Amino acid sequence: MRSVSAPESLHLVVGEEELLVERAVRAALEAAREVDPNADLTRVQVTDLTPPELAELVSPSLFAEGRVIVLQSAQDITKEIAETVLSYVKAPADGVTLVVVHTGGGRSKAAKDLPGQLKKAGAAVTECAKITKPGEREAFVRNEVRRAGGKIDPEAVATLIDAVGTNLRELAAAASQLVSDTDGKVTVDEIRRYHQGKAEVTGFAVAEKAVTGDRAGAMEALRWAMQLGVPHVLVADALADAVRTVARVSAVGRADPFSLAGPLGMPPWKIKKAQAQARGWDQSGLADAMQVVAGLNADVKGVAADADYALERAVLRIVAAHGRR
Repeated sequence: MRSVSAPESLHLVVGEEELLVERAVRAALEAAREVDPNADLTRVQVTDLTPPELAELVSPSLFAEGRVIVLQSAQDITKEIAETVLSYVKAPADGVTLVVVHTGGGRSKAAKDLPGQLKKAGAAVTECAKITKPGEREAFVRNEVRRAGGKIDPEAVATLIDAVGTNLRELAAAASQLVSDTDGKVTVDEIRRYHQGKAEVTGFAVAEKAVTGDRAGAMEALRWAMQLGVPHVLVADALADAVRTVARVSAVGRADPFSLAGPLGMPPWKIKKAQAQARGWDQSGLADAMQVVAGLNADVKGVAADADYALERAVLRIVAAHGRR
């Protein structure tokens, strides 16, 4: 018979990425239910609690039933509730798992100090920082495919993000579905087939047409992207990534993509593509294009009155910069 060790009695979940926070809470509940299949889950906002109510929540049960108590929004905790929590964790009750969810910030000293104090008390810590950088998002997709038992190559990772967007829930669902519906190897062709060609008319397609000077193709792709409801910021991000990639690859000159992969921090396939795109550019044009994408980021986030027009103008300026000699 398999023995089950007691679950951690104290968890600290730090960060603002909701999907990862939910998974951390679920993992704590699953661990508790390994010991007691009937373990109950209670979620409560710290702002809705008084010290006596919290003490009652975490007090030992008469029959020692398993319980998981989740204190949400601990960044808003008051000094009194924080003191109650810290007093409790010195002698936690049997069968009770306390999960404290905290963004990592906080206005009061008690809220800011709480994560560090819980770590000192021996809390099991799960970091759930917001995923905002392209590299982090790509790593998330790779991990999701791996979790589902599949494999995915770097180009397919980029294609999936372009097809689905940056929402982690949607990316996780898409990754799981693709692994389930294929032999486990997620490819660019599979992604395009399952997403009915959307990957070909979203941000990356607009960017690829623009940096190669294809004015008609870039504008057509942009119109399709807008009709499909692709968020403006995704198109802007794709344009910025394409221009910056061409600029970086152009700056190091012609060389074997595999030898450049390490110094540039890019996969070889991306470098090879950028080398082909760089043939139509000079340094003056690239400098102009860099200025365009820098300004576009602010425009699509509210500076411009019309984000559609801002994107259209940016694409035309990038194409014009490409053709300048």
